Parts: sequence; structure tokens; C-alpha cells
Amino acid sequence: MRLKTYRTSILLGVTFTILLSTFWFLPQLAFIIFISLLLQLLLTPLVDRLESRMNRGLAAAIVLIGFLAICGGLLLLVSSTFIPTFTRFVTDFPQITEKLQQAPLIHDNVYLTDEFEQFWLELKAASIDALKSSLTILLSIFSKFIDMVIIIFVTFYLLKDGNDIKIYLASLFPQRDYSRVLALFNRILSALRTYICSQLVICSLTAVIVFLYYTSRGLPYASVFAMVSGISEFVPVLGPTVASIFGILLTATVDPWVAVQTAGFYLILTQVNHNLVYPTLIGKSLNLHPIAIILGIILGGEVLGPAGMFLAVPFIVICKLVIEDIYQDRLETIKKLRTSRWLTKEKHEDR
Repeated sequence: MRLKTYRTSILLGVTFTILLSTFWFLPQLAFIIFISLLLQLLLTPLVDRLESRMNRGLAAAIVLIGFLAICGGLLLLVSSTFIPTFTRFVTDFPQITEKLQQAPLIHDNVYLTDEFEQFWLELKAASIDALKSSLTILLSIFSKFIDMVIIIFVTFYLLKDGNDIKIYLASLFPQRDYSRVLALFNRILSALRTYICSQLVICSLTAVIVFLYYTSRGLPYASVFAMVSGISEFVPVLGPTVASIFGILLTATVDPWVAVQTAGFYLILTQVNHNLVYPTLIGKSLNLHPIAIILGIILGGEVLGPAGMFLAVPFIVICKLVIEDIYQDRLETIKKLRTSRWLTKEKHEDR
């Protein structure tokens, strides 16, 4: 088969490889572009609605300013309860780990005592450092004012000229495959929009439910556990599992029976999210295998750290759709070539 037949598929593969390389060699630039793209996907429906009443540039500016104002208000509201509770949690963490080490299940078992003693000593030191560093990371994010400004401006121009940019990029590919490439871009953007919107809904619902559970039971650090559980939903499979174990272990310091109830609560919450909420919001549009998600999260964490873990699934979605398009095009090309050969053979036989 001639190389020209697969020219567009080859170009898509090269483009995808360059995109992947950007995350490795220019992680900061890739992060800015990807976050801007996700914000554009989230806000585009609102801009489309306002465009019928005003210029698209003005509509994009109004929607973006409104979004930033809402985010700022929510940040102030959450931080007023979260930061004091989180500070108290960091201060109390050494005592929490000691209480957990003295739990009957561990303390009364010689084998578990020996095995867990060193583990909890290491965990205590590592956890304090991790919690302190997480505050440093949080503050450093806000200190990168220039990056935030760049993301805002890139998001604005994507909202304003995103459709023109998409059409221009599609026109760079061979003309005969223009419709195919444009359709691929639309599928990618639609899948990413579905993912980001559904994850925001699941994140918010999980945070609220966990907060209500801890508050109703009179358990401490409700806002911390709610924040951890909500944010963990952005790291599918691994995130909710780690958050659940974290919550169960620390509630065990209050009462072992409460820990059992908390385990049941997290089990029900996880099952409802993954078997009811996820299918309802996302359906089969993404259809990602858990192994692909786990490996993608690990790779994203190695390349971009915590940010890479959050961006892993959107990037896997892009990979999946590009590979599926290339594979489908190859099948169609083979089918056309076989049909062409069969017709040619029929003509020769008729002669």
C-alpha cells in the first residue's frame, strides 16, 4: 500500500507525538495550554448563548469575568473554613497517628505492632512534610501570577476565536480528509467537555456529601475530609480509594465502630459514583479501562507532578480518540482497496 494513502493518519500520529513531547520537554507551556483549553470547553456554551445578543468577543469577556468572580467568591468562602481546619489538622497530626497506633487491633497484636511501629513512625514524618509542602504548593500556585494571567488571556482568545482556530488547524491537513479531521477535533472537544463538566459535578457532590456526613456525626476536620474527597475525584480510581483509606484510618482514632461505619459510607459513596453517577453523566462516551487510567495517572505524575495526575485522563481521552480514528481510517482504506481490486478483477474477467 502506498504511503500517500495513509498521509493524514501519519500526520495525526506525528502531531500527537509532538503534543506528547511538549508535556515532557515543556511541561509549563503544555500545562498553560491544556488548562486554557479545558476552561474554554467549560465556558463555550455560555458564550454561544450570549453571542446571539452581542459581539462574541464581548460575550467571551463577560463570561470569563463572571467565571473568575464566582471562583474568587467560592475560594474566599471555602478558605474561611478550610484553612483554619487544615492548620489545626496539621498541628494535631502527630497525636492522631499515635492514637491510631494505640488502636486495639494494632496494639493487642504483637505481629501487627512490630510491623506497624516503624511504618507509623515513617508515616508521621512523611505526612507532616507532605502536608506542609502541600501548603507551600498551594501558595506557590497563587504566587505564579504571570502564569494565571497568561491562562486567562489564552482562555479569552480560545473563547473568542476557538472555532476559527479549529477550522484553520483542520485545513492544514490534506484537503480530501478535511471533513474527517474536523470531525475528529469535534469529537475530542465534545469528549473533553463531557469529562470536565461531569467531573466538576461529581467533585462538588462528593465534597458536599462527605462534609454533611462528618458534620452530622460530629467528626473533626469535616472540611479537610470534604476537600480531599472532592479533589480526589479528579484522579479517577486511585484518588477516591486513597481518600477513603485516609478517612477510615483517621476516624479510627475517634472510635473503631465509627471507622467501620465510615468504611461503609465510603463504600456506598464510591459504588454510587461509579455505577450510577458516572454512567449517567458520561455514559459510554469515554469508555476508558481502569488500567489505562492508572498507568496514565502514574505517567502524568512523573511528568508534571500533581498537575499531571489531574490532566492524565483528558490526555488519555485525546490519545484514545486519535488512535481510534487512525485505526478506523485504516480499516476503511483496506476495504476500499479490496473493493477496487475486486472490481478490477471483474472487469478483466468480463473481457
